[in-house]
Amino acid sequence: MSLDNTSQPGRPGSEELVPSRYALRVGDIDVMVVSDGVLPIPAPVMAHNVDPAIRAAWLEDMFLPPEILEWPLNVIVVRSGGRTILVDAGLGMDPDLHLPQAGRLGQRLEAAGIDLASVTDVVLTHMHMDHIGGLLVEGVKDQLRPDLRIHVAAAELKFWESPDFSRASMPQGFPDALRRTAKRFVNEYHNQLRPFEDEYEVAPGVVVRRTGGHTPGHSVVRLASGGDRLTFAGDAVFQVGFDRPDWHNGFEHDPEEAARVRVSLLRELAATREPLVATHLSFPSVCHVAVDGDAFRCIPAVWDY
Repeated sequence: MSLDNTSQPGRPGSEELVPSRYALRVGDIDVMVVSDGVLPIPAPVMAHNVDPAIRAAWLEDMFLPPEILEWPLNVIVVRSGGRTILVDAGLGMDPDLHLPQAGRLGQRLEAAGIDLASVTDVVLTHMHMDHIGGLLVEGVKDQLRPDLRIHVAAAELKFWESPDFSRASMPQGFPDALRRTAKRFVNEYHNQLRPFEDEYEVAPGVVVRRTGGHTPGHSVVRLASGGDRLTFAGDAVFQVGFDRPDWHNGFEHDPEEAARVRVSLLRELAATREPLVATHLSFPSVCHVAVDGDAFRCIPAVWDY
């Protein structure tokens, strides 16, 4: 796996004039953050339990558009103990949703010199389609190893047998797309699935831990090597979650529990001072967490050139 985080002339995808990969090390563990593009989402989805005027004021204060937000989509590739681990797999392509700026993972892995055949493990933070869809792109399964292991919480698999969206507040079309994608994923990859209950060490220093909240089996990935640490938080934290951790995201299946998980995780990361990476924070999303009264601050890490 190449860990060069700059575009090189002549490489596939080098015509893109946007940063799409960023490499760092956690002790002896190699990590690369890879962008899958951006996902346009109606602004009310980020906080459906607050007065629209309050939400609009926050968006204005943050220099964000009032109606449609472009959520970044980040995954990470981790190398430890001879294993290459893909954490989440991006959106892939769902023609019914018309999302042309997302689903870039395949070309960006190729541009980074990462061969799908080298991936030994996939870890899923949860089974929303923007985390599993990349594995359903035509031709991808044929490139993956037959002994690929896909790690996902048993509670997540159970939930998607008959998903309950009664407490979510998603845009039109998304519930059906989520059900359809999860069902297809389980059908195509059931032989590779390796469910875990609460925690599982995928490779030396690479531990996936179930948190619940966002979905019943939502999990985070904790990396540790030497004295270094890093947490990939999946969808436990969104941009607004630092300032307003009690605001409910429309994709959360248990909003109160999701808020509790978010606050607990952010307090822990503020105490340990370890870096955080999350799916929907601005690429490459590497940041630190500081406590600010009853809220938190996201302190972006200085890019390591």
